Amino acid sequence: MVTRLGSLIRCAEAEDYSRLAKLVHLETVFVHRHLDWRAPLDWIGENPFLILEEDGEIVAALACPVTPPGVAWVRMFAVAADYSLEHAWDELWSQVFQQLKQDRQVMWVAALPLRPWFQSLLERSFFQETHRVVMLTWSRRSLPPFENQPGLSIRPMNWDDLPGVHKVDNLTFTPIWQNALACLELAYRQAAVATVAELEGQMVGYQISTATPMGGHLARLAVLPQYQEHGIGTALVVDMLSQFARRGIIKVTVNTQQNNLSSLMLYKKLGFSLTGEEYPVYQINL
Repeated sequence: MVTRLGSLIRCAEAEDYSRLAKLVHLETVFVHRHLDWRAPLDWIGENPFLILEEDGEIVAALACPVTPPGVAWVRMFAVAADYSLEHAWDELWSQVFQQLKQDRQVMWVAALPLRPWFQSLLERSFFQETHRVVMLTWSRRSLPPFENQPGLSIRPMNWDDLPGVHKVDNLTFTPIWQNALACLELAYRQAAVATVAELEGQMVGYQISTATPMGGHLARLAVLPQYQEHGIGTALVVDMLSQFARRGIIKVTVNTQQNNLSSLMLYKKLGFSLTGEEYPVYQINL
């Protein structure tokens, strides 16, 4: 806990929920929300989640909890309209940075800025852009032709699959992109289409997609590295597109890293096209 000249920086608590909700939804000009399965205030209770008070009023908040292990993403940063953006960030980030440095298991802090003002704050705090996330869209009425390889089956995901899904996820992605089991459980609850790929009875991949009135979104696709380039990712995506098409959904989006060439090749082969929308990923090592 740090106090100075009427200011107080402290951990957010459950009792702060309503005041934080007011800050995030009603009083802010500047608010960063990470693209996430969890709402920003659902991270209350997981540290570091700090708030800045002036004379008893919450004027800013920064949530940067550690998940998955070793990685802390900036999940939320909000500042009241009448408060200095730069001052709020400097005060909160300096405390969060020190807390994370004391946890010797945390190696990186990452952020996905969606607005230039937040990108500028990250750069002034020595975050560096490491790569970019690009968006693609599929809006064809005819599905791409595809035949499953022998022994491969695509079936609906169920709750009991989630530990296996978590294992596939961790073996497929680098630490910064891995999902904790709790996040995958939330993703499953929010999914419109969730499937697993099995080869000779072994889980080798999965996908989780959501739906809104605007269309579908492929939120997560993973295939074990040793089974990539064998059409399994293609099978999962084609099955997902087929399920959406049967519901009358003919527009589906997906995000992937700009440097993930195999992923880009897969999506383009299936008729996805780049929208031109992209966002930088920033990272700082501890």
